[in-house]
Amino acid sequence: MTTMVQTQERPKRSLLIIFAVFVLPVVLAKLALDGDWFERGATNRGELLQPVVSLTSVLENQPPSWRVMYIVPAACNAECENALYAIQQVWVALGKETDRAKPAVFITPSSDPMASAKLADYTHIQAMTVTAEQAASLNNTALVDHLFIVDTQANAMLRFPVYALRQDAIMGSRDVLADLRKLLKLSRIG
Repeated sequence: MTTMVQTQERPKRSLLIIFAVFVLPVVLAKLALDGDWFERGATNRGELLQPVVSLTSVLENQPPSWRVMYIVPAACNAECENALYAIQQVWVALGKETDRAKPAVFITPSSDPMASAKLADYTHIQAMTVTAEQAASLNNTALVDHLFIVDTQANAMLRFPVYALRQDAIMGSRDVLADLRKLLKLSRIG
């Protein structure tokens, strides 16, 4: 015969089993996330800018489009030339998506005047001249000496390093291309 004590223990045991099966994994997952027990996965290859850098004051007269951009420095050295080459190659590699993204550079008053001659070699790169005031605001951002992706709302969101060696620039442009393709696939705008 079962006693009263045994019949009352069964529901308690069932309740503990249900608790262990459903609630315990949630608690462990929360602890793992808060305690950084593992490395979080990221699919982007560029550095995500947090917060994003708004370029609305500089791009206000431009139609909304995805852009791969670069700020031409005061001395257009090998890194600058490779950045221009990488921007052009990313645009060409987009293939049928080239109408959704534009390669562009900012020319500031302090930019290397010889860069204009170098830009003539890259027919698809749009050169945008900015005022000294706009250039000062650009120089105070995390975008200097980097390639960066600008979304259709004129926010710089990802940045990528520039390289002194052409081969490194080609390999780095693959990262830009991968992130841009992913963004274009997910975006319905632009």
